[in-house]
Amino acid sequence: MTDRVHPSSKPNTNTLTIKNPKLPLPPAKLQIHNQNNRRYPTKFHHKRRHNSRRCFCLCCFWSILIIILILILATVSGTVLYLLYRPHRPSFSIASLKISQFNLTTAIDGTTQLTSKLNLTISAKNPNSKIIFHYDPIAISCLTDETEIANGLFGTSFVSDPNNITIIRSSLSSNALLLETEAVKRIRSDLKRRAGLMLKVLLDTQTIVKFESFRSKKFGIRIECVGIRSVILKTGGRKSNSSSSSSVTVSVDDAKCEVDFRIKIWKWSF
Repeated sequence: MTDRVHPSSKPNTNTLTIKNPKLPLPPAKLQIHNQNNRRYPTKFHHKRRHNSRRCFCLCCFWSILIIILILILATVSGTVLYLLYRPHRPSFSIASLKISQFNLTTAIDGTTQLTSKLNLTISAKNPNSKIIFHYDPIAISCLTDETEIANGLFGTSFVSDPNNITIIRSSLSSNALLLETEAVKRIRSDLKRRAGLMLKVLLDTQTIVKFESFRSKKFGIRIECVGIRSVILKTGGRKSNSSSSSSVTVSVDDAKCEVDFRIKIWKWSF
């Protein structure tokens, strides 16, 4: 009979069981710190800032240099022109002033009005030997203590040639000019004094300067004449509401006129 082989319930001690061994981890790489491999922040922004600052400095330098050169050229040109032409301002003087009418009238409501007539003669002299002045019509006003008492217009343009004197005659007037109370008090007080009224004459016009082939642009000119005294002989009683005069003595011996050029450069006037 054939013998059956029954497997043994005990494990075979001779059988080798091989498990998956754990592989060792690779050694960590040593990080070698190289100073040459360090990343530094870029200097690009610093270069841009440096370049913009340099450009700004160059612009400022050249701008200042150009301005200095222009000032030097202007100074040299002005010196040469002065030596060649010896320019002088025109001179004005009051030859005579006559007040033919000066009436102060006070109304019932207390307001005071002035009616006046003046005849003015002025001489305009050009002391230059090579410079010509072209004048526009002249606006003229007469004041006492900054209060206007008459005005007028010399409505003719004229040319003042070198070393020439031009006589200007004009009539000034005011018709029922309303005055402030304080101005009336000052005028009445001055009329009582022996010195009389202190007057000032203003002339405003525009002129052109011309010499050789040069012709300037038109600019303003103001002539202010002070030191004029007028003694007005009043007529009318003490109780009258009006003070009038038809006889006037005006002294112009101490009158002096100052010429002021009003040259405008861009937005500024000099």
